[in-house]
Amino acid sequence: MTKTKFTGTDSYIATEDLMMAINAAVTLQRPILIKGEPGTGKTQLAIEVASALQRPLFEWHIKSTTKAQQGLYEYDAVARLRDSQLGDDRVHDISNYILRGKIWESFESEQQPVLLIDEIDKADIEFPNDLLQELDRMEFYVYETQQLIKARHRPIIVITSNNEKELPDAFLRRCFFHYIKFPDKATMEQIVEVHYPGLKKALLKEALESFYKLRDVPGLKKKPSTSELLDWIKLLLAEDIPPEALRSENSRKAIPPLYGALLKNEQDVHLFEQLVFMDRRSRTQ
Repeated sequence: MTKTKFTGTDSYIATEDLMMAINAAVTLQRPILIKGEPGTGKTQLAIEVASALQRPLFEWHIKSTTKAQQGLYEYDAVARLRDSQLGDDRVHDISNYILRGKIWESFESEQQPVLLIDEIDKADIEFPNDLLQELDRMEFYVYETQQLIKARHRPIIVITSNNEKELPDAFLRRCFFHYIKFPDKATMEQIVEVHYPGLKKALLKEALESFYKLRDVPGLKKKPSTSELLDWIKLLLAEDIPPEALRSENSRKAIPPLYGALLKNEQDVHLFEQLVFMDRRSRTQ
């Protein structure tokens, strides 16, 4: 039986606010715009919504060079020219050279699909506005074949943004907005439990203490994210690092073991080393 309400999944811990936001967007038939720090599960959310509601998923991952038209379709004139030079009969049917985009594919789905438009802020500033009419009307015209493509079912549209640039007001008005806050310790414990069931409490406690202290260091260029914490715990388990090695009194003497999973640039490593050195010197005076 197909579910109509998103209540999270066994592999994705969703807060009450997030579940309410997803269900509100579905009810309003509006795209949901998800923002939050990198690594907070924005992209994975669309995958989990599709899985939980048993809907097909179409993923459109945006790059800096992506154009809105590519989500609808592209006409491959170069391939048609090449085939005409080779005498291929395909050239007489222009539809052979129409490449369907993810929006078109989702419009033709037999069942209401989930459409992920991932990291929309990577594209040109006009990119969101170029899709307004198509996402509003749930239809678009293919000029080369003189077809009007209409959505069989209005997709559940999940749009993610890392806040790299501001999105146009006209686009924002048409979305239901939700900001994924960085998980608190209690929520993070649940997330870790999903990925590492049965993890020893002592190791979990010390790992989370070290992780959140590291995130609180002022001036970090890139704070470690949930996905980086999970990678770090995986390494701690693989290397059999004892909880004692992570205790707060030890963390003041040196940067955490296997810190390369958490700190991703030399400025942050240098900053943390300086803070450790200053803390150590103040304790010896």
